[in-house]
Amino acid sequence: MRQHLRGYTSAMTAPIERKPIRKAVFPVAGLGTRFLPATKAIPKEMLPIIDRPLIQYAVDEAREAGIEQLIFVTGRGKTSIVEHFDTAYELEATMTGRGKALDVLEPTRIQPGNLVTVRQQVPLGLGHAIWCARAIVGDEPFAIFLPDELMIGAPGCMKQMVEAYNEVGGNLISVLEVPHEEVSSYGVIKPGAHVAHGLTEVLGLVEKPKLADAPSNLIISGRYILQPEVMRTLENQGKGAGGEIQLTDAMARMIGEQPFHAVTFAGRRYDCGSKLGFVEATLELALGRADMADDVRALVRRLADEIG
Repeated sequence: MRQHLRGYTSAMTAPIERKPIRKAVFPVAGLGTRFLPATKAIPKEMLPIIDRPLIQYAVDEAREAGIEQLIFVTGRGKTSIVEHFDTAYELEATMTGRGKALDVLEPTRIQPGNLVTVRQQVPLGLGHAIWCARAIVGDEPFAIFLPDELMIGAPGCMKQMVEAYNEVGGNLISVLEVPHEEVSSYGVIKPGAHVAHGLTEVLGLVEKPKLADAPSNLIISGRYILQPEVMRTLENQGKGAGGEIQLTDAMARMIGEQPFHAVTFAGRRYDCGSKLGFVEATLELALGRADMADDVRALVRRLADEIG
């Protein structure tokens, strides 16, 4: 177990200018080995949940929250992610010629100049992937989206976080409450003062604690709003767990130096980095769609009866 604890009170932290959240980093360079062989030639972020790839859900969430610039940290074999948000002239011309509406493609349209890519040449962890975007982030606070974590809610997770950021500033992470017996599988926060409904001070971060040592049952999920100083922290940070540069280690070093809060997401989270979570997300989102819910429900019942 790795534990990072620092004393924290609002009075101990220096005030930070509250700049708007305009940029978001999407670390999408991972190999997706848990979904091999499907991900041998297709990025895991392009695996579809019904009729939209995972990355599309994350981008939709970002734009709902007012994010203007999307920064994709990519790797080899990930060009289809960028192409998904490009204009497909031949496709659109064919659809138009056949009298088909193009509104289904509207979510894939990004204003020219608002999508930027950088390359993570070596797989040195999440912290390193975020650091690769330092030149584009510059001196602004920024959001981070882990597309594997599919967050469904109204409003979306990042919009909830931006609203909290507008109240308290500083650094924020999204958290979810899970049964206590599950905490050993996740990063967990040590909570401090309750600030408002769903908003809590963060005193520390604990990676995959033993049940007896877990400071709470609030797990860290895949959304962050961080101040640009985290880039300087990552710059000089050594390797952590797994021989990788860990974002959690960098965040832990900022606790006590800057305001740090957790936003409990009011919505549903699906771990689409796992096969079971991917299937769960597909079924639950299908059951929530008016155009297919009845058919999917009947299909599930039939399969349950036939397969047992």
